[in-house]
Amino acid sequence: MMKNMTASDLLRRLALPAMAVGALSIPGAFAQEQPAPKGEMTSQEEIKQFCTNIADPARDQRYLLQKQELEKLRTDVDSRIAEMNKRKEEYQDWLKRRDDFLKQAEAGLTDIYKKMKPDAAASQLQEVKIEVAAAVIMRLNATQSSLILNEMDPQKAAIIANIIASASDPNTSKDPS
Repeated sequence: MMKNMTASDLLRRLALPAMAVGALSIPGAFAQEQPAPKGEMTSQEEIKQFCTNIADPARDQRYLLQKQELEKLRTDVDSRIAEMNKRKEEYQDWLKRRDDFLKQAEAGLTDIYKKMKPDAAASQLQEVKIEVAAAVIMRLNATQSSLILNEMDPQKAAIIANIIASASDPNTSKDPS
């Protein structure tokens, strides 16, 4: 059937589909956007309205999650503060018992050295911690202290005298830390 067709017939047959394809490839050539009827929305408007409608609930949910996280953190901080306060009280109790013991020990130790001969007290105080020796000598009366220091090694006696002098120095900090 195609053999008997002339070139002009063939051209006419192919021209119509070619024009149709060309016309369809041009955007909006045959179709015009018509506004949606008043009750209907376009997809862009629907998307915009959807986003607008969920913005407040999404924000509220975000705030709720943040509030829950903050409450959880606050509970954690409160429990840590309670634990720190508990440990502080335990430490203060221990420190009070220690200080009471030291006061009793120092008082008892001072009474022991008061009754000793100066040469015996000096030889024993040379062997204890220098701070303990200084504390004991400070608590003794001046006569006994001078007799004990006189019997001690001159270098140790000088160190103890320096400790006693710095303890009475008003410029020395009262804070042990």
